Amino acid sequence: MSNTISIRKGLNIRLVGEAKKEIKDIPVSKTVGVSPLDFHGLTPKLVVKEGDNVQIGDVLFFDKKEASVKFISPVSGTIESIVRGEKRRILNVLIATDGKQTAKKFDVSKAASFNSEETKALLLETGFWSSIKQRPLDVIANPNNEAKAMFVSSFDSAPLAPDYEYILGDDIDNLQKGFDALSTLTDGKVHLSSRPNSIFSKINGVKHHTFDGVHPAGNVGTQMHHIDPVNKGEFVWSINIQEVAAIGRLINEGTVSSSRKIALTGSELKNPTYVNVSKGTEMSAILDKGIVGSNVRYISGNVLTGDQKNPTDFIGYYHNQITVIPEGNEYKFFLTSGWLGHGFDKFSNSRLFPTFLLPKSKKFTLDTNTNGEERAFVVSGELEKVFPFDILPVQLTKAAITQDIDGMENLGIYEVAPEDFALCEYVCTTKINIQDKIRQGLDLIASECM
Repeated sequence: MSNTISIRKGLNIRLVGEAKKEIKDIPVSKTVGVSPLDFHGLTPKLVVKEGDNVQIGDVLFFDKKEASVKFISPVSGTIESIVRGEKRRILNVLIATDGKQTAKKFDVSKAASFNSEETKALLLETGFWSSIKQRPLDVIANPNNEAKAMFVSSFDSAPLAPDYEYILGDDIDNLQKGFDALSTLTDGKVHLSSRPNSIFSKINGVKHHTFDGVHPAGNVGTQMHHIDPVNKGEFVWSINIQEVAAIGRLINEGTVSSSRKIALTGSELKNPTYVNVSKGTEMSAILDKGIVGSNVRYISGNVLTGDQKNPTDFIGYYHNQITVIPEGNEYKFFLTSGWLGHGFDKFSNSRLFPTFLLPKSKKFTLDTNTNGEERAFVVSGELEKVFPFDILPVQLTKAAITQDIDGMENLGIYEVAPEDFALCEYVCTTKINIQDKIRQGLDLIASECM
């Protein structure tokens, strides 16, 4: 085990609603949705039509720009409808489940001896390639590129994030098989980052790293920056550790498992817990009337980087967490909970409120109110306090806003993803959607420089 890397620039947002250490099985919902919108930059080409029967592992659509990248059905059933938006853009593929969960069989008898191309072909055919993301650009990895390294984070430091040691504690064998497969994809190293004394230190064939400190210590971008930064012309791949276990399960069993353990979190849940669900399950089927209030925000993912959803929407492809918190659209009396209030119920990165005197074990119920509108940037140094990169966050954001390609390249755009700026967005007094600006900058780089 290597020396521990301590992350001091960051912030732990302490919220009420952590998931209890118990796992409940949730039946597959009557309708499951697979949305191309979950995959940034994807132009989907449909393989199925309404009325077709599918099994787990059957291809639904592929990437029009790279036909080898396929997206599969997480359940067995019938294609109920193809939901389209403006200009016939495909928004969702809805599948009416049959309750049988019949899975397509794949030949993995020789998977243990696969070389790079054979492993890549298996992951492309089974749909797992869509789980591998690349930097630069933070998009699905291009299978035609050569990665200098692969990164996997075994912990998530975001607010109320799931505990992967609890989720995958009994899945070490599948994890080992999954990591063995990943190691064939690159001539470089497979880096596995963990908290100190992690059970994942048992994994062989990887380069172990230990991180401690505050969020974003668990972000793969932070780990890349401190271990092997991405430079222009290089490609680095990453994948969620639950997907690694699922790849191992594919190699052991020959079928694709769409089941994932996710954390139900947030102050507005009656019983925050872990659930075992199929990918693409409807949110209402997971939450099942377990909401405390009526005016709430449903988030697929965590409060910093997740997507706002309706109860009838489906959990996002890359999300292992659902969060429910109060909506922040109600007026606050200025003398009590407004701008003249004492702030005993408020959380802040600064010492603006007296709650900084409270123990670090104190947790808060926060809503979605941003307490202000977008305004001009103020150079205050607050972003640098929560951004553990050797990069200037304000200057890079400004370069992205002004579409300054040279500026973005010089300031490190190839190394970052929107999620790396989530804390910057949270603490920024300008109320600018910094993650959106960075995404727009990355899209410009993709179109002009890649």
